[in-house]
Amino acid sequence: MADMVSATANFGTFMTTLRAKARQLANSRGQTAFLAAALVIGFIVGLAVVLLVILVEAASEGAAWVHEQVGSHSVGFFLTVPAGLLIAWIIADRFSKNIESGGVTETISAVGLRAGYLSTRTILPKIASTAATLGGGGSGGREGPIVMIGAAIGSSLSRYTRFSEDRIRSLVAAGAGAGIGATFDAPIAGMLFAMEVILGNLAIRHLNAVVVASVVAAVTTHTLVGEEQILSSPGGSFDDPRELILYLVLGLLAVGAGLLFVRILTWVNDLKARYRYPDWTRPLAAGLLIASIGLIDDRALGTGQAFLSGLMRIESTSGTDLVLWTLPLLILFKMVTNALTRSGGGSAGTFMPSLFIGGILGTGLVLAVEPLWFGDLEPASYAMVGMAATFAAVARAPLTSIIMVFEITGNYELVLPLMLAASIASFIADRIQPDSVYTMPLTKAGVHLVQNEDVDLLDTVTVGEVMTHLDDTLSPTMTIAEAARFLDESRHHGMPVVEQNGRLAGVLTLIDVALAEGDPEQTLVRDAMTDRPITVTPTMPVSSALARMAALGVGRLPVVDDVDPRRCVGMFRRNSVVAAYHHALGAVTDRHLYRQRLRQRVQPGATFYEVPVLPGSEAAGQLIRDLHWPEEAVLVSIRRDASVIIPHGDTVLRVNDTITAFGHGDSRIAVAYLLEQNQPADGSGSAGSPGDS
Repeated sequence: MADMVSATANFGTFMTTLRAKARQLANSRGQTAFLAAALVIGFIVGLAVVLLVILVEAASEGAAWVHEQVGSHSVGFFLTVPAGLLIAWIIADRFSKNIESGGVTETISAVGLRAGYLSTRTILPKIASTAATLGGGGSGGREGPIVMIGAAIGSSLSRYTRFSEDRIRSLVAAGAGAGIGATFDAPIAGMLFAMEVILGNLAIRHLNAVVVASVVAAVTTHTLVGEEQILSSPGGSFDDPRELILYLVLGLLAVGAGLLFVRILTWVNDLKARYRYPDWTRPLAAGLLIASIGLIDDRALGTGQAFLSGLMRIESTSGTDLVLWTLPLLILFKMVTNALTRSGGGSAGTFMPSLFIGGILGTGLVLAVEPLWFGDLEPASYAMVGMAATFAAVARAPLTSIIMVFEITGNYELVLPLMLAASIASFIADRIQPDSVYTMPLTKAGVHLVQNEDVDLLDTVTVGEVMTHLDDTLSPTMTIAEAARFLDESRHHGMPVVEQNGRLAGVLTLIDVALAEGDPEQTLVRDAMTDRPITVTPTMPVSSALARMAALGVGRLPVVDDVDPRRCVGMFRRNSVVAAYHHALGAVTDRHLYRQRLRQRVQPGATFYEVPVLPGSEAAGQLIRDLHWPEEAVLVSIRRDASVIIPHGDTVLRVNDTITAFGHGDSRIAVAYLLEQNQPADGSGSAGSPGDS
């Protein structure tokens, strides 16, 4: 343990030096510095993956030596699995409980709630914990932990630079994606994983950093460890279009398996909360249960990568010793052992188990169907498509699933089956259970992250929310003089021309009136208006409508019904753009406040507390909005005599009011100082501040 602490300290010194260099480069805060930071992150993540691979291999060799000493591979698991989980539990108890379990959920939470903050102190302990867990025979993959490790590296290097919060989040996601890209030697899949799973959107502003980090990490890992430690396949084939029926069935099977896997993980994790024995016994109990399953079928233990690689190389059912009826049991065993490993204090992901389950599903489908099929089927192709479909159902990341298998095989022939099975699995699973395996723990904790964060604020507002509804319109049979008076009275520069049946006939503007020929008292609107005008619809984003308006050089556009494009329902004007911008700013502010409250809610030590407004306090008689409340405090209510008031900015505080707030102990001190001291509301005066001594 002393060596671990010393190594962590040395690594912290190294990271501090590296941060100083990165900070010098980032002072310009330009695109070059941003991409340079992504490159450095990718290289370090690649080295971290190499270190993890080496340590897992070393721990596995140590476990194999123990098995040899006891004379039985299966019996040896009763020693190595509990020992591995206990070591992982000790490391987590010493450094951070976030080290337990996988790491993807923790990364998503950090990006969504804490501006991408992940502690540097978790990097080496997470690597050691994962090596002990998987090397000892714990069930799971190294992909989830390496996502957290990569994200923590990205966070450590970027958060002390002068990059904006959004760019820091990009670099954290880049580190996570680099971990996946390096593990599978699949940089495009790593990029998509970071965008689909970690960030929850495909915003283009994140793309460059994620791509650079993923490519550099993949190249670094491939150069140092070669292909033997990376999941790979010689490829597959797709020759008979009739097989699409089987691939569709495989996608449906993947939905069932994926949802069952998530349910088992959740159920076993809930059991951990009800564990009534000393916490150090939890890894031992879980380890013994896992080893017991290993006695029945030890293929359910460890990473399963070697077994999965074998499935992807089976050319025909006659060349395999797999027995059909044992495969469902193996799938169930893998689900249970992975759940026990994670809840028992181990550090292991669900990525590889999802692929393991999918590979078995695909192979099992071939074993069951081939005797009744029209010709020979290729088990390896179905194993790979099953991998993609199951991961898509578990993680709701169809693009990552498709591209990952495509990069592993380097073969374009399976793209159609991959797209069909993965998209069907993701779509149906999302309809049955909206939460993925990564967001389910957050939802159970009451955290619902806002995913959609497009760059253009006006993308978040629709035309229908800000358009001017039609109270009055022009008629085609009105004269130009009547229309001019109407425009003058309404103070509009243009109006839609609508027929009696509500159909849009055109648009008349003041320019059209000025250019109209003939006697204004005789010329009709239909003769001067612009017919067949460009229109927008209520569901169109304001940004698109504004772009259309700018392209035409006009200041207004008619809004027509989405279903009936001839029926005019309103007008989109320049002042609508201003209203949309303020609307969007309000939504962004709400989202920021929502995140702030979530951060307080999920941090340990936050609680409700009450503070009275004492006689003589300068806060009495003040509006709530005029007081400088600490950022960490959220006002909940005001108890005044026998009534309870919901506080607003215009609420006036009175003596003997009791404020109920939510926050940490420090915020309680600051609120008490604000309400109880006899000082000006802006904090000036001779009383000093709460931090003075």
